[in-house]
Order: sequence, then C-alpha cells, then structure tokens
Amino acid sequence: MDDPQRVNPGSSADAPGDDAALEEGLSGLSGLSSLSQLDDLLVRVAELAVTAIPHAEGAGLTLLEPDRPDVVVKTAEFVRRIDDMQYSIGEGPCITAAADGVTVRSGSLGGDRRWPRFGPRAGRMGVHSVLSLPLVTPSGVVGAMNVYARAKDVFDQRAEELGELFAAPAAITVQNAQILAQVQRLADRLQAALASRAVIDQAIGILRSRTGCGPQEAFERLRRISQAEHVKLVDVAGRIVDEAVRRASRAHGDR
Repeated sequence: MDDPQRVNPGSSADAPGDDAALEEGLSGLSGLSSLSQLDDLLVRVAELAVTAIPHAEGAGLTLLEPDRPDVVVKTAEFVRRIDDMQYSIGEGPCITAAADGVTVRSGSLGGDRRWPRFGPRAGRMGVHSVLSLPLVTPSGVVGAMNVYARAKDVFDQRAEELGELFAAPAAITVQNAQILAQVQRLADRLQAALASRAVIDQAIGILRSRTGCGPQEAFERLRRISQAEHVKLVDVAGRIVDEAVRRASRAHGDR
C-alpha cells in the first residue's frame, strides 16, 4: 500500500505541463517592474516560484541586505512558521543554500542529518519536502528561495531543474529591485539631509538676528543646546524656527 505521506512527483508525461508552468512563472517575472515596494516584489517572486515548480505549496524568499537586516517574505502561514523557526535556530536549507550558493533538496526533513535541529522540528510541523534555491547573480548570492511541500519526496530532479531555471532570472529581478530600493533610500537620506541643513541654517540666521553673533557662534549655541538636552541638532533648530514663526504670526495678528 502506498505511503499516504508520499506523492508521485510525476513522469516525463508531465513535462509539457511543467514547461507551461515554468513559462508562466518566467512571464510573471517580466511584469514585476511596476511594483514599487521591495517587499511586494519579493512576495510576488516567491508566489511565481510556487507556480513554476511542480507540487510546490508555499515559498519563502530571503534577500541578503548588506549593513541592514535581511528581508524575509513568505507566501503562506505555514511557510512563515517554518522559516521563522529556521532563522531563530540559525540552521536550515535556506541558510545552507545562501551560504554555499548551491541548490539544496530534501524529501524527508524529519530525518535529514544536515540539519539535526531544524529537520525534526519541520517534520513535526508536517512539512517534509523542501527545495532551496540560491539567488545567484554575477556579483554574488543576493539571497535564496525556499519552496515547501507537506508530503514526503515531492521534489524530484526535474523539479530541481525547473527551480534552477526559474531562480536564474528571478535572481536578476530581485537584485534590480534591491538596487532600486538602495537608490531610493539614498535619495531619501540626501533629501532629509538637505532639509535638515536648511532648518539648521534658518535657526542660525534667527540666532544671529537676535544676538548679533557670527555664524560659527550661533552654530555652537545650537550644538550646546543639543548636547545639554540630548536632542538632535536638527530638532533643536526646528524648535527655534517654529518659535520664531509663532512670534511672527502673533506680531502680525496684533497689527
């Protein structure tokens, strides 16, 4: 009698359907440029991986971010639970795939000796099969995708090949989105810096008009207030500018 935990991953007769699913997933990647939020794009890539890989039930995607916390997204609640557990113990197929830059496959996580802590816990959660695909670009590994199924021995060599065919362009899509997000964060920081500088310059001008001091002395006054009150310099400057605006409004109203 067949093991109810096992599924037939398919035969060569399934190849046309598999190819169509892969084409659908790859086609979906080409339409992701319209998504402006990085997290939304990553979730969609993970969803398309589920479409492209036969028998996949859910997927997670981890984007490695230099000097920032890694971005981790999931397509299903059971994926969230199992990936959260994987990262909390620091062991699992996605971590291995990202670290080594190689595809990792398991059909019986509960007994997989590569992850002696993660595997049994995943099995007890009812998740037995995983296909982890590194997202490899010419500049290196930018992350990894975990594709899960609850039954045992779901992902065969064909599924692995299809997964790798999908992961190659997915990696470029993810990297491009990461670069755009980094550029946007830099632009936001520059804009904030320019706005902060403008407020500080306004506060310096106000202090000079009140006291007759020079620009350096006015700046030092701002700095001393900032240090004494443990408040950011720009916040001190903003307070002085706001106070000057209120005074000017009251004076104008009294006329």
